[in-house]
Amino acid sequence: MNLPFEYERITAGEFGGTTPTTTDFERARVVILPVPLDRTTSYVPGTRNGPHEILAASSHMELWDEETQTDVHSIGIFTLPEMEFPFATMEEVLQEIRRVATEIVSRGKFPVVLGGEHSITAPVVAALASKYDKLSVLQIDAHADLRESFMGTPHNHACAMRRVLDYARTTQVGIRSLSPEEAAAAASLATGILYDFNMRRNEDWIDRVVDSLNETVYITIDCDGFDPAIMPAVGTPEPGGLTWYEGLSLLRRVIESRKVVGCDIVELCPLPGNIAPNFLCAKLIYKILSYRFGSEVSGRD
Repeated sequence: MNLPFEYERITAGEFGGTTPTTTDFERARVVILPVPLDRTTSYVPGTRNGPHEILAASSHMELWDEETQTDVHSIGIFTLPEMEFPFATMEEVLQEIRRVATEIVSRGKFPVVLGGEHSITAPVVAALASKYDKLSVLQIDAHADLRESFMGTPHNHACAMRRVLDYARTTQVGIRSLSPEEAAAAASLATGILYDFNMRRNEDWIDRVVDSLNETVYITIDCDGFDPAIMPAVGTPEPGGLTWYEGLSLLRRVIESRKVVGCDIVELCPLPGNIAPNFLCAKLIYKILSYRFGSEVSGRD
């Protein structure tokens, strides 16, 4: 595979498979970057296997989206090889992710990053914030991830959004797990939290999310933001969370109302013998791309 830039890598599948439409990097609108990082997992390990399983599941998706009436695969979706991390420290790992993300963004591509643990989000946001002024971040998650440090490092997955705040303000949706320290700090941070236990009491909760975001938005989705009834394959599950259609309604409204410039899905911890969560992740990415680019495919722009 000829690439316009290099990094340590292994061979991976292609998102959505290779038929009926294939593309190369230069012609692609969307670039998939698999980042199987799994260094700071604190409960159940296995997120390193998430990107591979999402790609494998995606090759079995039907490519017609009935909701948007489009086949967004035709815009050109290029899948990069999985990154490898022959580095001694998390600082070096995150620097490399930022470098590669910057390469993608500088070439005008829409990055879709497959995790791996949530620590990967901050360097990707850093790359986008260098290009887009006043970037904001929508986070779907069970956990606030606002710790200053955890288990001896500020780059733990439990600190992911605290590191994101170095580059962009955030809106956090579906939160139902945080420490006393995070709860005490939240009010002083550039973030707004919609707690899962009460956010639906206001029927306009999705409007509130949209209104809180700046014009340019990056979306980060931790799989445990969804109800474990439909997403059991996570390392730190929490009762509650978004249903499938709640998640889609939120994402569609945000994408139609704001300029979304990239996204990630992280913390899939595949379960042997249960492929449904892997397929949910693949389908969720395809829905995001259908909302984002479907009007271009159909000629409605």
